[in-house]
Amino acid sequence: MITISGTLSKGWMHQVLGVAFDRDYYLRPDRRHAVDCLCNEYAARTFPDMSLFYSESNLGQIQYWDEDQVLIGGIQPNMILGMLLGADFVPTDDQDADISPACLAGTSPADLPAPESLLHHELVKLFDDQIAETRGSPQGKLLAIPPFFWDGSGRAAIHGVLTSAQKLYGEGIFLDMMTSPQKCTDILRWIADAYIVLCRHFAQAAGLTITDVHVGECSACMVGPVPIKEFVAPVTSAIGRALGPVRLHSCGRSTHLLETFAQIERLHSLDLGGETSLAEARRIFGRDMPLSIAPLPRDMSAESTEPILDWARQILRDNAGGNLAFVYHLDIGYNIEMIYALTDFLKQQPDFRDLHRERT
Repeated sequence: MITISGTLSKGWMHQVLGVAFDRDYYLRPDRRHAVDCLCNEYAARTFPDMSLFYSESNLGQIQYWDEDQVLIGGIQPNMILGMLLGADFVPTDDQDADISPACLAGTSPADLPAPESLLHHELVKLFDDQIAETRGSPQGKLLAIPPFFWDGSGRAAIHGVLTSAQKLYGEGIFLDMMTSPQKCTDILRWIADAYIVLCRHFAQAAGLTITDVHVGECSACMVGPVPIKEFVAPVTSAIGRALGPVRLHSCGRSTHLLETFAQIERLHSLDLGGETSLAEARRIFGRDMPLSIAPLPRDMSAESTEPILDWARQILRDNAGGNLAFVYHLDIGYNIEMIYALTDFLKQQPDFRDLHRERT
């Protein structure tokens, strides 16, 4: 089975609609819902035959998006964790938000609070109140999507433990792997425990059953197989045991990590950068493992469709008939003609499944 779907970025929406992704957008559910609806109305009107909608890159799923869903605390996972640990939230009108960097730099694992104590933070209480208010709204039909979730599917979404540690501690975490391995292990385990506590709490508050978990290990391709094996795989396995089957995302070229990824317990699917070898992925994981892959940014912004179509042909050859999703995030500077061409090409494949037609 072959599919293709995409998301529109905040930068794209700010440019075409002038909407501002300010603090109120993230912390006032009524404004969030209004802006999200406006953006998705634009997507449906402008790209009527495409499986393309407005959401965070690779987190929301078009099959499960509902116009009545209200994202509460719809902030990137490692940023929420950072805010609970003292980082400042830094929204930007025309792009993704951020937090103040390395809020835990210079601290030790002993300084970390008990994961359960995070539930007493004022931010968690605010989100809890907003969830309850939305679920009890007079309209009766609004669907409260809590923090760490992006649609009603039940799929939790967190950043990987290494990616989160880099966000909270800075790049020094990579040095800690070599010089202070126990410190690094303790930090990564704490991050995993914190995510487990928070995901379970918010799922219960919103009446969601956790079905699986997206783990965005964006920093994985910055290290080799040994650190992944020693530090990341065991802790990610614990997340899988606690929350459900793992969809592991790794940015960039990750061919050298695939054998190590296979050691993660309950690994259900992989989301890979466009330079990763699909042939190697299929050799290791077989044809039945769901894989998704993103086009290269340089091809997305090219003037000619030849590079992106050549890439897609090679990906299909290497995929050897496996279960494969093409995913993309449309940002400023990308050429929409590349996506039209890629979509048209994939629709010609005999095993193509049209998510847009199924949804409409």
